[in-house]
Amino acid sequence: MAEHPARFVVLVFALAIGVGTLLLLLPWSTAAGRRTDLLTALFTSTSAICVTGLAVVDTGSHWSPFGELVILVLVQLGGLGFMTIASLIAMLVSRRLGLRLALITSRERSTLTLGDVRRVLRAAALITATVEVSVAIVLAARFRWGYGYSWTTSAWHGAFHSVTAFNNAGFALYPDSLVRFGTDALVTGPIAVAVLIGGLGFPVLVDLFEQRRVRRWSRLALHSRITLAATAGLLVVGALAIGAAEWTNPGTFGGTGPLGRAWLATFGSVTPRTAGFHVVPVEAMTDEGLLATMVLMFVGAGSAGTSGGIKVGTAAVLALVVWAQLRGREDVEAFRRRIPAAVQREATTVVLLAFLVVVATTVLLLASSAAPMRDAGFEAVSAFGTVGLSTGITPLLPAPGKLLLVGVMLIGRVGPVTLFTALVLRYRPSVIREPQEAPLIG
Repeated sequence: MAEHPARFVVLVFALAIGVGTLLLLLPWSTAAGRRTDLLTALFTSTSAICVTGLAVVDTGSHWSPFGELVILVLVQLGGLGFMTIASLIAMLVSRRLGLRLALITSRERSTLTLGDVRRVLRAAALITATVEVSVAIVLAARFRWGYGYSWTTSAWHGAFHSVTAFNNAGFALYPDSLVRFGTDALVTGPIAVAVLIGGLGFPVLVDLFEQRRVRRWSRLALHSRITLAATAGLLVVGALAIGAAEWTNPGTFGGTGPLGRAWLATFGSVTPRTAGFHVVPVEAMTDEGLLATMVLMFVGAGSAGTSGGIKVGTAAVLALVVWAQLRGREDVEAFRRRIPAAVQREATTVVLLAFLVVVATTVLLLASSAAPMRDAGFEAVSAFGTVGLSTGITPLLPAPGKLLLVGVMLIGRVGPVTLFTALVLRYRPSVIREPQEAPLIG
């Protein structure tokens, strides 16, 4: 276990998916008058564990309260991380964090060093509880006094959507996701905030928490500064792109006023960063709007958090590499810091592997179903980015297509590098360096 932490992380996720599948197959997990087959249970369990939100059945009507609770627990486990939770339990029981658990946790939250693990774990638990409880209270109050839900329904819907939002899962208890709430900022606002906070990643949140009294941008770690800057940039650019594409579309933004459209565009820029909630019908979006959404889904949010995709840090590093090359600079720099060559290679590897996974998934979906090209591509990116947005073809896919998405969601959650590292039988360090020679590029 200590020798192959990446392999162990993948194994734990796979075992959890299996347990979740068995729980969802129980008769009392399904609403009265409905039945759940093995593939539906497996797909839902994987989607929950991988905090994706893709679904082949309507969550609110197909599953019983017990089934919804199972999904919620799976989302929390998958979002916070199994090794993180195991480490927290170990710390509470023995007040001592073992080396093996620390090693695996640092692999699961790939930006952490062993010395950071204990501090980040405590802060992660506190931040998670604070955000989820706060958002749940606000949502429950709005559901109760704004929509007349019963106290029980308001509390449950508030808690459910708070947890799925913070963990960037995107599961909703309504067949239209959040379309019915549209421009109601008292519902979609707290959800968007929870999505953004959860998507930053725990190292960034801990860094911000520890520097709250100093309030100096320069004191933040380079990872935090890159993540925050890239997140803000993507939020603005994404909102402008989606707003421009959908502003006059009668099927999406057309029926609302200017302020409402601006909010819909903003929300539409937040949630593709792996959350999966939507306030307009995805299938009614223009090709340009879908393309902008796909880019956001592919990039994802912050590292060592609840998101999927290649991560904003990876995209930022690759952009900085290109920028340095265009300027003829030997060093790749960000905020007066040099980025190591090893990090540059890892960023390139992640992007290339992610691109290959998405392309292969799209081709296989086209081969196994009658889905159009744009729908197959959108579904592939959504599954890899663990987003959960769909043009509506997921329930219509044949069994091979659904099983394919199950595998892609797992790859997207644990990360392509982690997965492929886990598949390597043995690490063989190079003892001989060959002569260097530069091939022609471009």
